[in-house]
Amino acid sequence: MVADGLQVLFCGINPGLMTAATGHHFARPGNRFWPVLHLSGFTPRLMKPAEQRELLSYGLGITNVVARATARADELTAEEYVEGGLLLTAKVTRWQPRWLAVVGVTAYRAAFGDRTARVGPQERTIGDARVWVLPNPSGLNAHWTAATMAEEFARLREAAQA
Repeated sequence: MVADGLQVLFCGINPGLMTAATGHHFARPGNRFWPVLHLSGFTPRLMKPAEQRELLSYGLGITNVVARATARADELTAEEYVEGGLLLTAKVTRWQPRWLAVVGVTAYRAAFGDRTARVGPQERTIGDARVWVLPNPSGLNAHWTAATMAEEFARLREAAQA
């Protein structure tokens, strides 16, 4: 779900099985993407995965680093991440969002060969697009609560609106 000139293009790791089955990003119950998107102020209300097209009206889009659906992201190969990084770079160059927000620091490191990357804004740009790494909203990521994730998402929202 991408369009020209988005404010932020969110990039998940890859579709989970529920996302593949429904065609809706971050569709698995327990994934915190949609609640965090709302808590951070990106959306005026809590949206359901089936309402993802509405994001375009807020200048937001969603894609993935790797297209192949898996039960868990650790099933992906290093080669898939690298190829995904190349395809993502082409997509960002084509669609020119202001910000690319990669949701998952491990995926960002693998896709772009940046072993020292941390959550937050990155030095890297893709064309004119700035890059921000966000925490992975999967329920498996116990290091981040919905509240602390929302704070990081809000930092990006503020930067994107500046």
